[in-house]
Amino acid sequence: MDTTSTRGTVLVSGASIAGPAVAYWLRHYGFAVTVVEKAGAVRGGGYPIDVRGTALEVVRRMGILPELRRAHVESRRLTFVEGDGDTVASLDPQAVTGGVDGRDVEVRRGDLATVLYRAVAEDVEFVFDDSIDTLTEDAHGVDVTFRSGMKRGFDLVIGADGLHSRTRELVFGPEQRFHHYLGYCFAGFTMPNRSGLSHEGVIWNDPGRGAVQYAVRDSDELHGLLVFARPQPPYEAFRDPRAQQDLVAETFADVGWEVPDMVAAMRRADDLFFDVVSQIRQPRWSSGRVALVGDAASAPSFLTGQGSSLALVGAYMLAGSLATHRDHAAAFAAYERDTRGFVELNQAQIGEGGAALFPVTAEALAHRNQRLRGLANPPSRAASTGRPAHTALELPAFAA
Repeated sequence: MDTTSTRGTVLVSGASIAGPAVAYWLRHYGFAVTVVEKAGAVRGGGYPIDVRGTALEVVRRMGILPELRRAHVESRRLTFVEGDGDTVASLDPQAVTGGVDGRDVEVRRGDLATVLYRAVAEDVEFVFDDSIDTLTEDAHGVDVTFRSGMKRGFDLVIGADGLHSRTRELVFGPEQRFHHYLGYCFAGFTMPNRSGLSHEGVIWNDPGRGAVQYAVRDSDELHGLLVFARPQPPYEAFRDPRAQQDLVAETFADVGWEVPDMVAAMRRADDLFFDVVSQIRQPRWSSGRVALVGDAASAPSFLTGQGSSLALVGAYMLAGSLATHRDHAAAFAAYERDTRGFVELNQAQIGEGGAALFPVTAEALAHRNQRLRGLANPPSRAASTGRPAHTALELPAFAA
């Protein structure tokens, strides 16, 4: 592994999507990069995510687009049901997401993370099973103490460590200052595919509650998702998996269809992920020698379907700005100036394709169902053109 540098040393916290992506571009421009990740390895599997719009050009410039196309899961149908399984509408998923058939890429989140990791593994230092404990900045750099006790110095630090970023907390303060709750909680898990689903998803709704079963290709397993509206986040359940399970089970106790089986599968699952649906909105993405990218800077929430795409674009813009400006303060300012509008435009998409999937009132649900039937026949124009927000930023060609 060649870690020599002509530009300086950078520590990147997080090895999911934004972290390896920014590491790739920083190394491309001559920086020596270390990525620290609290997990023991790159995480595989996971729910399918979309790479669309401007992000497609990012992965094309990285040279990994062909590999992602080979990993494309090709979802063919999204069916909405109500009651005990009565069909509301069955349609092309792109009509709902605002994607473009034949152009956008849908892959498992873990597959994207693995492809990104392989693209940089030989040229970037990875430290797994560790994380940042403290940061101390001076005029010459940042002294970092890791959870393991290791101490090292870097010229810059980049937080790419997700919605609940430790880097953001250390530099900008408690998450509550920037956490914008969108009124929903969710529980994700894998479960047996007893329905015979293949390359498709099924969404059940009643007001304020939703259940999703998603089959990636032909598999014995499904991705299950239980979503429900709640006025305030359930803070008491965040660190207690049993309390999370009980809250979900109580919320869906009177529901039919296949939800009882999903609740039982959730209780048995060893990969339960419980969280709130929220965005990160903060006035600045950098302070001193530390900058944020991806969900750590501006999580849009899974309701927009744009989290991974924004992470890829943000990583490209941040690294390119650092390559263009010798002064890190000027680079961080340019990164934010040139990227924030694109991010905020996509964060605003929750009304178009996100929260509209899980209406809270009976009236809103009836309106959504009527809209879905219209999308199914005739085909939606959005399915062929995509949403303008997805391509609202034209990538510059940075010259180091």
